[in-house]
Amino acid sequence: MSDKIVCPVCSQLYSSSLISDHVNSCLNSDSDKQVGSAGKKRRTSDWDFLTKPAKIKISSTSTADHDTSSSRFTKTSTKHAAGVSPKNAKINNNSDVITIDCTEEADQGVSKSSNPVPQGVVSKGVTSNVPLAERMRPQKFEDYVGQDQAVGRKSLLHTLLSQGERIPSMILWGPPGCGKTTLAKIVAQKCKDVGNIKFVAMSATSAGISDVKELAKVAKNDLKMLRRKTVLFLDEIHRFNKTQQDALLPHVEDGTITLIGATTENPSFHVNSALLSRCRVITLEKLKIDDIKAIIKRALPQLGITVVEKMEGIDVKQNSFGSSPDVYIEEAAIEVLAGLVDGDARCALNGLQLAFEGSLAGQGPHKAACISIDVIKEALQRSHVLYDKNGEEHYNIVSALIKSMRGSDASAALYWMMRMIEGGENPLFVARRLVIFASEDVGLADPLALTQAVATHQACHLIGMPECVLNLTQCVIYLSRAPKSNQVMTAMEAARACVRNHEGSLPSVPLHLRNAPTKLTKTLGYGKGYKYPPSHSGPIEQEYFPPSLVGTNFFS
Repeated sequence: MSDKIVCPVCSQLYSSSLISDHVNSCLNSDSDKQVGSAGKKRRTSDWDFLTKPAKIKISSTSTADHDTSSSRFTKTSTKHAAGVSPKNAKINNNSDVITIDCTEEADQGVSKSSNPVPQGVVSKGVTSNVPLAERMRPQKFEDYVGQDQAVGRKSLLHTLLSQGERIPSMILWGPPGCGKTTLAKIVAQKCKDVGNIKFVAMSATSAGISDVKELAKVAKNDLKMLRRKTVLFLDEIHRFNKTQQDALLPHVEDGTITLIGATTENPSFHVNSALLSRCRVITLEKLKIDDIKAIIKRALPQLGITVVEKMEGIDVKQNSFGSSPDVYIEEAAIEVLAGLVDGDARCALNGLQLAFEGSLAGQGPHKAACISIDVIKEALQRSHVLYDKNGEEHYNIVSALIKSMRGSDASAALYWMMRMIEGGENPLFVARRLVIFASEDVGLADPLALTQAVATHQACHLIGMPECVLNLTQCVIYLSRAPKSNQVMTAMEAARACVRNHEGSLPSVPLHLRNAPTKLTKTLGYGKGYKYPPSHSGPIEQEYFPPSLVGTNFFS
């Protein structure tokens, strides 16, 4: 009885391993009964067996590998099911009996003891449904690669997360494959090691307000009864709308939930400012090529791949996995793979797995398989271009294009333009930016620049992809090489500021500048004294400003 603990809700004895889940079940059960007493019928859940004793009927069947006769037996017992979540449980909501199928079938024609595979290595004759990228996720900070600036050994966040005692609410922001989910799972492992922290993972693509409220209710029970904190990892947090994000506010504010959000979008645009002020934003960058290479080389033993400098002269050997062929990868192929994925570790590992499986297809038992540069390029099909037409990278590349043309660097401008086109950008969007640039940055220094840009926009509209890229290229080169003048922009801003910042009511138009379409207006003096200048040279006889603004110059 020494390992039994009294439940503070129902005063029943339960083992220390089950008491935590049972307390939550009792508290939730009491609240459900209160709802039921008001006349509402309690909904039957598939997980009701967690909250009440149930009879568990275990059916187990074992088939011997080398015996023609089969031995079958059935066990029936009555246990308390609190905290038990059997993998193959068949739950019947209309019954108190849970049937668990523990049937274990042997591999057909192959003994389980033959050809053992070393731990951590997957036999080349066995395929796994779990992607390589998921299998290679590190479980501790020592194996985490990259992001030295954000979570490096010398960073404050690394110290906090390594101890696991004090985890701050944070938003992990970075491109795909940079390690956001991996970092969250390392935190989950730290929570498990600490023991008094519960880690819950959700995806904003499938969760809703009801899930958040249910989690908050359980988290309050844990904090009150068991002194256990709750850490919520919310993946793709930008998928939550404003109302859903507001549901998190009070629980993050009072410390009931520690929030770790992950997003590929700029949190300033997609996360509520109130929630953002309660979290620390951790910016994760694209992984460097050396980091990607280190991740790839760590995954090679998992697939049983040997690294060679070149395939020439490699002898075909019989490996320790039986009749499966040896698999080699060229050093240059690793370099190419790391460079093509544009800092996306997930893409690199998925490409490696696809190249590995493709190299094995059709190979005989005594023929070595090679993963060459051509195999890597075929697995990836094309360079992995990171570009989101509606996301952060979209505006970053547009800004780079404009600044390159403004700096008269035609080569750089062409590079950024091609990044947009290859990323799937609409050519009309690029053409509209060029029309704006022609007046904003070239302006009066070359009035033909606007004509060139407008003609390019019309050509893109009439011709379309892919030929209109020629028109865009010509215009980008022309605008980059054209003389630059921001006089149009500065004069426009000066005139706008003069109108907006005028104190009091705006002055009326002087009489000699007013329109005089009728005899009455002429009698009143409209347009009187105005003389059309014979030429643009020489002094102007009339004042074109109201008296209070005479002498204003927007071009100084």
